[in-house]
Amino acid sequence: MIEFLQIDLEKLKEERKKTQKHILFSKLPEHEKFAQLAPARKQLIDTIKMIAYRSETALSVLLKNILNRPDDSRRLLKEIFTTEANLIPDREENTLIVELHNLSNPVSNEAARHLCANLNASETIYPGTNMRLVYKLVSN
Repeated sequence: MIEFLQIDLEKLKEERKKTQKHILFSKLPEHEKFAQLAPARKQLIDTIKMIAYRSETALSVLLKNILNRPDDSRRLLKEIFTTEANLIPDREENTLIVELHNLSNPVSNEAARHLCANLNASETIYPGTNMRLVYKLVSN
Protein backbone atom coordinates (compact mmCIF):
# COMPACT_ATOMS: atom_id res chain seq x y z
CA MET A 1 0.00 0.00 0.00
CA ILE A 2 2.72 2.45 0.98
CA GLU A 3 4.70 1.67 -2.18
CA PHE A 4 1.71 2.63 -4.36
CA LEU A 5 1.28 5.89 -2.49
CA GLN A 6 5.00 6.60 -2.86
CA ILE A 7 4.74 6.08 -6.64
CA ASP A 8 1.69 8.39 -6.80
CA LEU A 9 3.55 10.97 -4.76
CA GLU A 10 6.52 10.89 -7.13
CA LYS A 11 4.21 11.31 -10.15
CA LEU A 12 2.50 14.28 -8.54
CA LYS A 13 5.85 15.88 -7.73
CA GLU A 14 6.91 15.53 -11.38
CA GLU A 15 3.65 17.15 -12.52
CA ARG A 16 4.13 20.00 -10.08
CA LYS A 17 7.64 20.64 -11.41
CA LYS A 18 6.17 21.14 -14.89
CA THR A 19 3.69 23.77 -13.65
CA GLN A 20 4.72 27.35 -14.34
CA LYS A 21 5.65 29.25 -11.22
CA HIS A 22 4.94 32.70 -12.61
CA ILE A 23 2.04 33.94 -14.67
CA LEU A 24 2.33 37.08 -16.74
CA PHE A 25 -0.16 39.78 -15.86
CA SER A 26 -1.33 39.86 -19.47
CA LYS A 27 -2.15 36.12 -19.30
CA LEU A 28 -4.51 36.50 -16.31
CA PRO A 29 -8.24 36.31 -16.95
CA GLU A 30 -9.85 39.76 -16.97
CA HIS A 31 -11.80 39.16 -13.73
CA GLU A 32 -8.57 38.28 -11.84
CA LYS A 33 -6.55 41.32 -12.92
CA PHE A 34 -6.04 43.85 -10.17
CA ALA A 35 -6.20 47.58 -10.70
CA GLN A 36 -2.86 49.30 -10.54
CA LEU A 37 -2.56 52.39 -8.40
CA ALA A 38 -2.56 55.66 -10.24
CA PRO A 39 0.91 57.29 -10.04
CA ALA A 40 -0.38 60.18 -7.90
CA ARG A 41 -2.13 57.81 -5.50
CA LYS A 42 0.96 55.59 -5.23
CA GLN A 43 3.08 58.65 -4.52
CA LEU A 44 0.70 59.72 -1.72
CA ILE A 45 0.76 56.24 -0.16
CA ASP A 46 4.57 56.10 -0.43
CA THR A 47 4.79 59.53 1.23
CA ILE A 48 2.58 58.39 4.11
CA LYS A 49 4.72 55.25 4.54
CA MET A 50 7.89 57.35 4.56
CA ILE A 51 6.47 59.74 7.20
CA ALA A 52 5.39 56.77 9.35
CA TYR A 53 8.84 55.17 9.06
CA ARG A 54 10.60 58.40 9.99
CA SER A 55 8.27 58.86 12.97
CA GLU A 56 8.97 55.31 14.11
CA THR A 57 12.70 55.93 13.72
CA ALA A 58 12.51 59.10 15.85
CA LEU A 59 10.62 57.21 18.58
CA SER A 60 13.14 54.37 18.34
CA VAL A 61 16.00 56.79 19.00
CA LEU A 62 14.25 57.97 22.19
CA LEU A 63 14.05 54.37 23.44
CA LYS A 64 17.56 53.21 22.53
CA ASN A 65 19.17 54.96 25.51
CA ILE A 66 16.75 53.47 28.05
CA LEU A 67 16.84 49.82 26.87
CA ASN A 68 19.56 47.33 27.77
CA ARG A 69 19.72 46.19 24.15
CA PRO A 70 19.20 49.14 21.79
CA ASP A 71 18.11 46.81 18.96
CA ASP A 72 14.93 46.04 20.91
CA SER A 73 13.54 49.55 20.41
CA ARG A 74 11.58 48.76 17.23
CA ARG A 75 10.22 45.53 18.75
CA LEU A 76 9.05 47.49 21.78
CA LEU A 77 7.45 50.14 19.56
CA LYS A 78 5.56 47.42 17.71
CA GLU A 79 4.31 46.11 21.05
CA ILE A 80 3.25 49.63 22.11
CA PHE A 81 1.46 50.26 18.80
CA THR A 82 -0.52 47.02 19.10
CA THR A 83 -1.31 47.34 22.82
CA GLU A 84 -4.80 48.41 23.76
CA ALA A 85 -5.21 51.96 25.00
CA ASN A 86 -7.92 54.02 26.63
CA LEU A 87 -8.75 57.39 25.07
CA ILE A 88 -10.15 59.74 27.71
CA PRO A 89 -11.15 63.27 26.65
CA ASP A 90 -11.04 65.84 29.45
CA ARG A 91 -12.86 68.93 28.17
CA GLU A 92 -12.24 70.92 31.35
CA GLU A 93 -8.46 70.53 31.06
CA ASN A 94 -8.51 70.51 27.22
CA THR A 95 -6.59 67.24 27.15
CA LEU A 96 -6.98 63.90 25.44
CA ILE A 97 -5.46 61.26 27.70
CA VAL A 98 -4.00 58.19 26.00
CA GLU A 99 -3.63 55.45 28.62
CA LEU A 100 -1.52 52.53 27.47
CA HIS A 101 -2.18 49.19 29.12
CA ASN A 102 0.76 47.43 30.76
CA LEU A 103 3.27 45.80 28.45
CA SER A 104 4.85 42.34 28.60
CA ASN A 105 7.49 43.07 31.26
CA PRO A 106 8.64 45.76 33.73
CA VAL A 107 11.53 46.90 31.51
CA SER A 108 9.11 47.54 28.64
CA ASN A 109 6.78 49.42 31.00
CA GLU A 110 9.65 51.63 32.17
CA ALA A 111 10.70 52.34 28.57
CA ALA A 112 7.08 53.18 27.72
CA ARG A 113 6.95 55.62 30.67
CA HIS A 114 10.11 57.27 29.34
CA LEU A 115 8.56 57.52 25.88
CA CYS A 116 5.34 58.97 27.35
CA ALA A 117 7.32 61.61 29.23
CA ASN A 118 9.10 62.65 26.02
CA LEU A 119 5.86 62.77 24.06
CA ASN A 120 4.14 64.77 26.80
CA ALA A 121 7.01 67.29 26.75
CA SER A 122 6.19 68.02 23.10
CA GLU A 123 2.71 69.28 24.13
CA THR A 124 1.16 68.04 20.91
CA ILE A 125 -2.34 69.27 20.08
CA TYR A 126 -4.67 66.64 18.63
CA PRO A 127 -5.45 67.68 15.02
CA GLY A 128 -8.79 69.40 14.53
CA THR A 129 -9.20 70.20 18.23
CA ASN A 130 -7.61 72.34 20.90
CA MET A 131 -6.95 69.26 23.08
CA ARG A 132 -3.38 68.52 24.18
CA LEU A 133 -2.34 64.84 24.02
CA VAL A 134 -1.26 63.36 27.36
CA TYR A 135 0.31 59.89 27.32
CA LYS A 136 0.57 57.61 30.35
CA LEU A 137 0.38 53.99 31.43
CA VAL A 138 -2.77 52.74 33.13
CA SER A 139 -0.63 51.74 36.13
CA ASN A 140 0.48 55.36 36.73
